[in-house]
Amino acid sequence: MKDGDLTYLAQLVRRRSGIVVPPHKPGFIAGQLSPVMRRFGFRTVEALIAELRHGRETLARAVTEAMTTNESSFFRDRGAFEQFRDVILPRLIEARAASKRLRIWSAACAAGQEAYSIAMLLDDAKLVTQGWRIDLIATDFSTEMIARAEEGLYSHFEVQRGLPIRRLVAHFAEESGSWRIHESLRRMVRFQQFNLLDSFGWLDDLDVVFCRNVMIYFDQKTKAQLLDKIADTLTPDGTLILGHAETTRGLSDVFTPLERTSTIFTKGKAIAPRRAAG
Repeated sequence: MKDGDLTYLAQLVRRRSGIVVPPHKPGFIAGQLSPVMRRFGFRTVEALIAELRHGRETLARAVTEAMTTNESSFFRDRGAFEQFRDVILPRLIEARAASKRLRIWSAACAAGQEAYSIAMLLDDAKLVTQGWRIDLIATDFSTEMIARAEEGLYSHFEVQRGLPIRRLVAHFAEESGSWRIHESLRRMVRFQQFNLLDSFGWLDDLDVVFCRNVMIYFDQKTKAQLLDKIADTLTPDGTLILGHAETTRGLSDVFTPLERTSTIFTKGKAIAPRRAAG
């Protein structure tokens, strides 16, 4: 790949998604673009980029989606889900007892495993049967991933990754060698295609935001801008959950870590890290 082509591709992807393309990995880039080349009939990356330069929107979107990382699994980084279940959720149930409403956002949800993992924990708490209104919003840049998430159908390999057998039996039904999540959980989640660079105006009064393993692909300026926008969407006592390699330190003074090494941050004062009874 020519340096000029690589620079053009990196600028296009960064402008459209915020993702920083690693310039020292041309083999990785070519591999990511292979499905796009087959779909649009290009034999070389150079030919693909030459067409990109003509401003073809459908191709530009397909290339940008191809450069996103859609790696996910059920209950990925289990500690974050345990803290949500044992610390964050009990506090929210107490604080929102009058309104009986929770608003949670799973940003960059990939094929939906994170959102459905959250839904399983909410189902465990029996909130819906107790009259709670749950707004569980899940978004991703990729239209293909959103379609997969809405379908709720996963391979045997995918359900083996992080999903305890008891949850597989309780929440999934086998279907032609794959596993489909039960309709009750699918109805709990509202999936929507969304670019994190766009306006957050439609998001407000969020109690919890899961934005994990996203900022690692952004530069410092984009990270700071994203954190500012998330802060604006959160309630005054809202919670932000990041990936294990991510932090708000040096990027935002709005958030306080739950613990010194935590990837869970509160807007305002830190939460006392008590455990739920039982």
